Amino acid sequence: MKIIQKKVCLLGDFGVGKTSLVARFVTNAFPEKYLTTVGVKMDTKTVAINDELQAKLILWDIAGESALNTKTSSYLRGSAGLIFVADGTRENTLTSALQLKQEADNLLGAVPFVLLINKHDLIAEWDISETVVDELKQQGWQVFYSSAKTGENVEQALLLLAQNLVG
Repeated sequence: MKIIQKKVCLLGDFGVGKTSLVARFVTNAFPEKYLTTVGVKMDTKTVAINDELQAKLILWDIAGESALNTKTSSYLRGSAGLIFVADGTRENTLTSALQLKQEADNLLGAVPFVLLINKHDLIAEWDISETVVDELKQQGWQVFYSSAKTGENVEQALLLLAQNLVG
């Protein structure tokens, strides 16, 4: 069995659910208490790509920012893939995620990525238009409605990213 190791960074505003998404993916748990990430927090998970290949994802959960700064940019170096996270109940977090994507592209060039629009369990409070999401999908974005609380689309999104990372 061959294992390929890949660094993946999570980017998005404060409070969009990056840390909770990582917890759901790595330990299949949802922390009920809000934990602010200071700097960066790293976790790993190995996923099967096929019978002969596994991807060990080193997940860098970067503190919430709506724009890259010198410190955040240094965390991105060496990233093979990116996960952008927006909060479906706060439209401005999608705007931030789009800005972060543009800044990351300028820094890293094109790398595989997914966009998670998180907190889908709060659909009644949704603030992001379906039209905007459809436009992103038409531009080739892999967009998932996710919920760290219920686990909706968390595993699927990261598995798709892992598959894209190893070709």
